[in-house]
Amino acid sequence: MSDTAPSPIRFLAATGLWKHYEMGSRTVEVLQGVDLGVDQGTFVALRGSSGAGKSTLLHLLGGLDQPTAGHVTLGGLELTAMAAPELARYRNRTVGFVFQAYHLLPELDALENVALPARIARVPASDAVEKARALLVRVGLQHRMDHRPAELSGGEQQRVAIARALVNDPSLVLADEPTGNLDSHTGDGIIDLLVALQQERKTTLVVATHDARVAGRAPRVLVLEDGRIQPNPASIDPPPSAAP
Repeated sequence: MSDTAPSPIRFLAATGLWKHYEMGSRTVEVLQGVDLGVDQGTFVALRGSSGAGKSTLLHLLGGLDQPTAGHVTLGGLELTAMAAPELARYRNRTVGFVFQAYHLLPELDALENVALPARIARVPASDAVEKARALLVRVGLQHRMDHRPAELSGGEQQRVAIARALVNDPSLVLADEPTGNLDSHTGDGIIDLLVALQQERKTTLVVATHDARVAGRAPRVLVLEDGRIQPNPASIDPPPSAAP
């Protein structure tokens, strides 16, 4: 199956996705009719140069932004038809986000940062802290739980961000240039961790990257260029599975 052909039985699907921004008298087309499909429990890399639209596409898939036209569905739910409160619940409980710049709250320590999405989801405080603690142990930060972001290295901050992304047991994890602020050795460790956690938890993982080494860790690679998914003969695109 071509990377440009969406499938209605794919777990995550974008169909005819357009996004443009008005910049004064000029219209900038960032995405131009993107179609993609991702099976549940798989790891897909979205590769493209800076400015190709990778972050914009991830924001649309995660419900952080709305498309100019087109549809996004996850597990049969259409994001583009959701009202604002429902979309907020989707972002909090169904999707985990990992950003290049970490986006940790500076006034909270690592444990508090990880527990925060669970508290927003109204998980009892003791349960939220217990889940956060277990995840920080899993990502190797059991000795740094009471440290604030400014007291952590870049790699440690990204591990906190990964734990935070997983605290509500999301079915989809979106990572936007997760190694972009890290040296190659630290970045390799972050990708190793993301891959291991994806396999352990059977989540669907989409990683946006400009780095060929990072993209090469994924069984399937989608190439975004000039606002469109390009045919990519090197991509491994398994046949669609049965509907979830």
